Amino acid sequence: MDLTVWLALLALFFAGGLTPGPAVMMVMSTSLRYGAVTALVPAVGVSTANLVWITLAATGLATFAASAPTLLLALKLAGLVFIGWLAWTMATGDPSQPRASAAQAPPKASLFGRGIGLQLLNPNALVFFGLLLPSYFDADHPVVMQAGIIMATVTATEMLGLTVYAWAADAMNHRFQNPAFALWFNRAAAAAMLVSAGFAAFLTTAK
Repeated sequence: MDLTVWLALLALFFAGGLTPGPAVMMVMSTSLRYGAVTALVPAVGVSTANLVWITLAATGLATFAASAPTLLLALKLAGLVFIGWLAWTMATGDPSQPRASAAQAPPKASLFGRGIGLQLLNPNALVFFGLLLPSYFDADHPVVMQAGIIMATVTATEMLGLTVYAWAADAMNHRFQNPAFALWFNRAAAAAMLVSAGFAAFLTTAK
């Protein structure tokens, strides 16, 4: 992979990793409830799902999905329903409950599965991996090597961004001792999650 292409890819996913979206909202919500370390479990799930998306992009299946209106619509609807459910649980949670310990968190497998499910059904991922990422592959170079470089780059930038948000949310946890503030934040985060997913779904609407 050309250095200039890699730098462009790094800039794209570094910016993407720091842009608030459904994955960020989920990680922050988990961090506020159970702590930053626990929030890294769904973050790893998100990064694992990215590996699936990169594989699909490398084999051309992501581009095919983005160009097949019926399949694309089904993926978007499934993603919006799943993200809508996550947003609903976030917005309707009881803000008066005290912060739980990591030991009281849902099983790690459940948190990991939520991260994978969110990212596999996330319309934002379809924008990045289905529409943008295929253009970074060079047919004159081995696809497997390029896919490996992209996987390492995307994983590093995604985990960096999600880790920053997890620790930032953990650091501001004292503000959430105020139930009114916690309620406002949870509803705002749920709305941001829905708006981000809805906008990405709109961007991928077949013309």
